[in-house]
Amino acid sequence: MPITALWTLALAVATPAQAQPDCRSGATPLPAELAGWTAMTPLVAGAGAKAAAPLTIGRGARATLAATPTLRYLRAPEKPAAAGSFGGLFAVDVARAGRYRVALGEGAWIDVLHGDHTLPSVAHAHGPACSPIRKMVDFDLAPGRYVIQIAGAKAATLPLMIAAAAR
Repeated sequence: MPITALWTLALAVATPAQAQPDCRSGATPLPAELAGWTAMTPLVAGAGAKAAAPLTIGRGARATLAATPTLRYLRAPEKPAAAGSFGGLFAVDVARAGRYRVALGEGAWIDVLHGDHTLPSVAHAHGPACSPIRKMVDFDLAPGRYVIQIAGAKAATLPLMIAAAAR
């Protein structure tokens, strides 16, 4: 009986480890829609909507964020930022209606606004296994200009991008 219990325990402990990907051999290739992540361009986030930094769809950016108290968000973030955190505002022009994915390299809150309306997200996910992408949030966008507000980042530098999401 003790051997059976030990064997069961060994299987239970081994199973979660087998479910985790082995990332020691390096990052796995990103899906085509996120390929722009691999060539980050430096970008300084805007501290207000009128100074929102322009993002290009499909191109990664290594954003320098501002301290939260210096920001003038278009609308208060849906999730209040913690003391000592960072954020910024970005603008993106959408030419074609569709689902778009905002990807971040670190945890932070994402709001997408059209005019002064905060849009609902339609999907949330972690980045692909063994990739530097930590968080992905999808939004259905019509043609027009949008402001992406980042709040609550723990560091002053944040890799991010917006891409057309594969369906």
